[in-house]
Amino acid sequence: QVQLVESGGGLVQAGGSLRLSCVASGVAFSASDFGWYRQAPGNERELVASISGTGRTNYVDSVKGRFTISRDNAKNTVYLQMNSLRPEDTAVYYCKGENIFWRRWGQGTQVTVSS
Repeated sequence: QVQLVESGGGLVQAGGSLRLSCVASGVAFSASDFGWYRQAPGNERELVASISGTGRTNYVDSVKGRFTISRDNAKNTVYLQMNSLRPEDTAVYYCKGENIFWRRWGQGTQVTVSS
């Protein structure tokens, strides 16, 4: 059974840091692509960062230079290191994983940045 479980969200002051984790089970992890998305109240869900099975990364312009996506294939885990957080980063963050055989979302983790 495919499952993605996020953790690491919380409340942080502006300028602070958080690291989100997404643990995948029941999948061929190293052969899968992953992305971190976020959704703020009243907004559409947007892609924040992605990482392919080969390690190629991509970021939305608003987080470039502040967020880093990475993966540890030995731990079946994808990370999102978020530095210099801003109030506008406040959202529920979701992990999505996929390859040609499967696609799944995690349950989400709340990130709140206070000014």
